Amino acid sequence: MEKIIDSSLSVAKEELSSTDFIEDDILLFDDMRKTPIPVGPRRMTFIFVALCTAGSTRYTIDGREMEVKKNDLMFVSERHVVENLSMSDDIQGISMVMSMNFYYETVRNVGGMLSMLIFAKDHPVVSLTDRETRVFTGYFRLLKAKTAETENPFRRNVVQALVLAMFYDLCGVTSRLQTGSDGPKLRAEVIFSTFIKLVEANFCRERRVAWYAEKMCITPKYLAETVRQVSKSTPNEWIDKYVTFELRLRLKNSTKSIKEIAADMNFPNQSFLGKYFKEHVGQSPSAYRRTHAM
Repeated sequence: MEKIIDSSLSVAKEELSSTDFIEDDILLFDDMRKTPIPVGPRRMTFIFVALCTAGSTRYTIDGREMEVKKNDLMFVSERHVVENLSMSDDIQGISMVMSMNFYYETVRNVGGMLSMLIFAKDHPVVSLTDRETRVFTGYFRLLKAKTAETENPFRRNVVQALVLAMFYDLCGVTSRLQTGSDGPKLRAEVIFSTFIKLVEANFCRERRVAWYAEKMCITPKYLAETVRQVSKSTPNEWIDKYVTFELRLRLKNSTKSIKEIAADMNFPNQSFLGKYFKEHVGQSPSAYRRTHAM
């Protein structure tokens, strides 16, 4: 079996030396012909968004063969494995690479944004309308221009605001596609969807997989196997994703003390929250708040 290599945003930045970027957080490029073709499978450690404006490209994601054509939007989030990338000679498009830390810093709505990532898992390529293509092309051009304004002390804030607006519009696209999809769903997909909805409604108070399984009238083992089959992540990983996402937002945007946040999020005490947060984020809550507070 061929070894899977983790991708690196910093390496991608070096390979695309003409790209506009902000540190190791976000980079944009508008010449897809210069995109380095990886040798062997690569596991994404960041979010990659690309809009094809001419030509086509093919690739495999998690073993699924995909084709991207004109007006198609390609969206790949962390942990997915991409390989066998090839492009037509007339390929044209615009692309954005974003670190997960920058994503977590930027978004302000847990349910909507994570639902978008869940949708992208099953639909890594979506076809945009002509109007949607113009909208996302406009976002990209403006983002690229603002990212290049290195003398602007508020450059990062401006870029984050634009990314947030773009993602909300992308949520609108996924909502349109979900509404228009009336095909039958597999039982595993129904279970996963039900689980995610329960997590969205209860993650602030409940983090036990057994509790969610009981609510769904299935065994914890069956829930774990089904969720992993559909999403390649365990129920605990999904719950932790929602909890850490919410904790980041509260630490960044709330004036409440860490002790109060611990109580609101149903942690036994502040110390327990601190250990949990450092394990999943790599920083203590107080350190994260100092470096990310608005």
